[in-house]
Amino acid sequence: MKANSCPQISTVIYVLVLFSLLFSPIFPLKDFQEENETSVGDNKLKNMKLIKARLRKINKPFVKSIKSADGDIIDCVLFHLQPAFDLFESEEKMSLTLPELPKGHDNVGNKPELKQLWNSKGESCPNGTIPIRRTSASDIVSFSKFKKKYNRKDTPSSSGHEHAIGYVNNGEFYGARAILNIWKPNVTELDFSLSQIWVLAELPGRPVNTLEAGWQIFPLNSSFSYLPRLFTYWTPDAYQSGCYNMLCQGFVQTSQKFSLGAAINPISTYGGQQYDVAFMIWKDLKSKDWWLRVGNEVMGYWPRTLFTDLQDHATTVEYGGEVSSELNFDSRHTTTGMGSGHFQNEGFGKAAFIRNLEVVDSDNTLREVSNLNTFAESPNCYGVQSGYNGVWRNYIYFGGPGYNPNCP
Repeated sequence: MKANSCPQISTVIYVLVLFSLLFSPIFPLKDFQEENETSVGDNKLKNMKLIKARLRKINKPFVKSIKSADGDIIDCVLFHLQPAFDLFESEEKMSLTLPELPKGHDNVGNKPELKQLWNSKGESCPNGTIPIRRTSASDIVSFSKFKKKYNRKDTPSSSGHEHAIGYVNNGEFYGARAILNIWKPNVTELDFSLSQIWVLAELPGRPVNTLEAGWQIFPLNSSFSYLPRLFTYWTPDAYQSGCYNMLCQGFVQTSQKFSLGAAINPISTYGGQQYDVAFMIWKDLKSKDWWLRVGNEVMGYWPRTLFTDLQDHATTVEYGGEVSSELNFDSRHTTTGMGSGHFQNEGFGKAAFIRNLEVVDSDNTLREVSNLNTFAESPNCYGVQSGYNGVWRNYIYFGGPGYNPNCP
């Protein structure tokens, strides 16, 4: 797909698309679908009301508000008022005890820490609150309509989703950990590009369950901010429902330090300083909930009740990148980059990497991955290669520029 080379034209397109979406059925969640089964005239008013109602549900009363340098607003919300608590009658039904970390969690020394832009000058939220990025109407529109995610195995040919990953499957996994290199590839306005870990339950004849975490650049969702942002995603039914970050009731945040959806800083430079962050998803064998740790900070968890097959264990773990591009101007491939925007064979300091690939076993122990496979739908656009050494253990280099002479 072709990237729009004229910012003014692409901005006009964005405004027109946003306007049209605000007045058309957009929500994939069942409650919104049911409410939208009315006449076209009624839908216009109803969807405006639904967006406002959705924002009232997500944007909770806050104790303190912090303005980030990139334009984000971070609200310090009382812990028990976060969106996940809307699913429960009382917080006593929530798991509030921090889980036992997997054995071997310290076997690569100090984990690279996460740093975010909003608190880079010492800003923080008061005790008893958590930082939540304030959601806008465009967030809801863009995530629900534009950027539906797909599993690499069932990606429709017309979806515009492309992956370059390393993976292990046909196993019994209780989590995964890896260290992700942080970059800022070129991303056109209506695309996204990400680097992440997938933890999936893929059983024959059943919809896939996934847990996902990493960094993503999604200009449409962040007021055209082209910065990598911390994100999570989950689905219990092959991407028919589920959601990003805290845009619906699901993920329970316990961290007072970081905010899902907020920009990550600093960022790696081509041929220069490299930055990376450790991510770990694992199942607490006591509560059966799935937890997320970023750097040395436990961020929170996904309640086991969100899922069907992931209530037990995962069968597949994937590490790598994804690009989504949905608008087609003249059939040319998008110029959105994956990883660093450079191919995997350029190596350290130039290509993006994910290193120290590990899985969690049934004994809550981290193990090096074995029988690592690689996959890329369009290797001339975005590629991947795996390797092993004594420091990084299992790793992959991945990515690419998108459109190029070999990727028309």
